[in-house]
Amino acid sequence: MPLKHIFNPVAASEYENAFEWYEQKSSKVADNFVAAVEQAILLACTYPERYRNTYKNFREISLKKYPFSLVYYFDLAKEIIVIVSVYHHKRNPKWKFIKPKTNPH
Repeated sequence: MPLKHIFNPVAASEYENAFEWYEQKSSKVADNFVAAVEQAILLACTYPERYRNTYKNFREISLKKYPFSLVYYFDLAKEIIVIVSVYHHKRNPKWKFIKPKTNPH
């Protein structure tokens, strides 16, 4: 049974900003972006330990066809995945795991 998932506030903001950017370009591209994120979430929730452990307890899954990674950690005891970043690959890598109080992007 897949785990449940939640977005932390910064990740939710990153996701919303990326969606809005794609929406300005094309509603089809934006819809495909949402589908790619949902697919990545489903895979992470179904196979939480499958994806590479990139830093401490954070894991990362790349989106198909989009330059983003979904960064998450999981708690098997609580049966939850916490998405901490919808990270664009061209951003500064130090912000992938450690979030500033205000997102610089």
